[in-house]
Amino acid sequence: MLTEFLAPARLPHGQRIYAIGDPHGCVGRLEALHDRIAEHLLDHPVERATLIHLGDYVDRGPDSAAVIDLLLGPPPLHGMQVVNLVGNHEQMMLAALSPTAPDAVLDFWLDNGGGATLESYGLSPRDPTGWAAVPDDHLAFLRGCRASHAAGGYFFAHAGIRPDVPLAAQDVMDLTWIREPFLSWRGPVPAVVVHGHTPCKAPEIRGHRIGIDTGAVFGGDLTCAVLQDDRIGFLMA
Repeated sequence: MLTEFLAPARLPHGQRIYAIGDPHGCVGRLEALHDRIAEHLLDHPVERATLIHLGDYVDRGPDSAAVIDLLLGPPPLHGMQVVNLVGNHEQMMLAALSPTAPDAVLDFWLDNGGGATLESYGLSPRDPTGWAAVPDDHLAFLRGCRASHAAGGYFFAHAGIRPDVPLAAQDVMDLTWIREPFLSWRGPVPAVVVHGHTPCKAPEIRGHRIGIDTGAVFGGDLTCAVLQDDRIGFLMA
């Protein structure tokens, strides 16, 4: 049974959003969470269900390639809309795999878990000559991920927003990398932001944000926020 709380924002009636934080190559957790979402939706049908992945599919964890394969497949339940957002780790991966990437860009990615991603494709982090073997459909998927999504009183982005900037004017680097001043902001915001990026022991519900990166790759849960009307609950795997 899903325990629900009063949410800091509202969705239009008849809509439900499932938002998943950073999987980082933990494909077993993501598959299990997709199964829980499908079970919840079958038990509690709704007119319109949307699944939003908040980015950081790759790096650090055991099987980034399998995570992307899963995201390229069908949704957990037929008829769900799926929105895949870009995280800073997808940005690092794409930059590092560019044929013209300088050594500093490659090293930065490898220092942040890129080696685990390459190994999930059967490639060596020490041999860039083989990196072209990363499948084209995986690269196309990463390039096609959106920077943000808006619904009702919510705004979804991997890391957060620049709080004093209108949503339409947000910079992609802020959407994928920001921490402060966003995390501790006390002023008004144009929408409640649902985000990952900054690990926390449990989901964080604040007046201006909902943080759901609960550190799956570091031994925590993989978390899905379930938003409907003015309520919020959480599924975990």
